[in-house]
Amino acid sequence: MATYHSHTTQILLEGMNNMKLAPGLHRIGNDIVALYLVVTDDGITVIDAGLPGQWHDLAKELATIGRTVGDIRGVILTHGDSDHVGFAERLRRDHGVAVYVHSADAARSRGEEKTSPAWGSLKVGPLLGFMGYSIRKGGLRATHLKEVVPVSDGDVLDLPGAPVIIGMPGHSPGSIAISVPAVDAVFVGDALTTRHVLTGAVGPAPAPFTDDPAEAIESLRRIAGLSATWVLPGHGAPWSGGVSEAIRLTTAAA
Repeated sequence: MATYHSHTTQILLEGMNNMKLAPGLHRIGNDIVALYLVVTDDGITVIDAGLPGQWHDLAKELATIGRTVGDIRGVILTHGDSDHVGFAERLRRDHGVAVYVHSADAARSRGEEKTSPAWGSLKVGPLLGFMGYSIRKGGLRATHLKEVVPVSDGDVLDLPGAPVIIGMPGHSPGSIAISVPAVDAVFVGDALTTRHVLTGAVGPAPAPFTDDPAEAIESLRRIAGLSATWVLPGHGAPWSGGVSEAIRLTTAAA
């Protein structure tokens, strides 16, 4: 179902699972936990690795588009939290796929450090939905990474789509956004959300479980100059209203 907001022209695509958003741009998962594929003639870049059980969703989408795991050239994690690390170690260990993580989140992705950020407000229904989906998709048996390739702000990776790394500290010290002009998109991880997993609120807003909420809002300026149509979070519907409007609404909701 698409929800239209009369005050802008953007569309929030809600309640959908795997989908093709645009040529070369695919979402895997749903509004609770999502990851993305950038698909080119040279191969595939995976953005985030969701939950371990979303491996099966990945396999289904690859089969749908006539590709295989062998076409994946790299995985980039927007940060090192377990619901983004997901099946990344399986790709690295079993298929030799390099996993790229900001150096400040490398230890987190390897399970070497723990955090306990404040939860904030919540509603029982959305919380149970998030927990239930996470459990069904193997969230309790997350496998941490054994090896990572560290990246830094400003890096342009030699991967399909030529992804550009943008440092976005706040949700975690090594949170990043990934700009891929080839598919008119910026992948923001938990720098913002379009569906709050603890309250069910829909629309661009700060993400929960954030280490430093003030720094996370300040980091949004780092993507302000991007002209991408798509702003793609790790939780929530794809946002097609552009970067500026996503930042404005997130800041207003802070």
